[in-house]
Amino acid sequence: MAINQGQWDALMSFTYNLGAANLGTSTLLKLLNAGDYPGAAEQFPRWNKAGGQVLAGLTKRRAAERVMFLGAA
Repeated sequence: MAINQGQWDALMSFTYNLGAANLGTSTLLKLLNAGDYPGAAEQFPRWNKAGGQVLAGLTKRRAAERVMFLGAA
């Protein structure tokens, strides 16, 4: 199944911020490739840390990407 524009945009935002290598090895991509779109969406919030610390800015960014991915944006 092809992804829609919102899903593409969310994945590009994620990749721009975290890098293609992180996306490539992520559970998010594994679930997406398996067709589990809701499961993939739930992976965005897990990527809210830098240096082992939860960052408010990353938490907000991942929440926005999740909403975009789900099409509620």
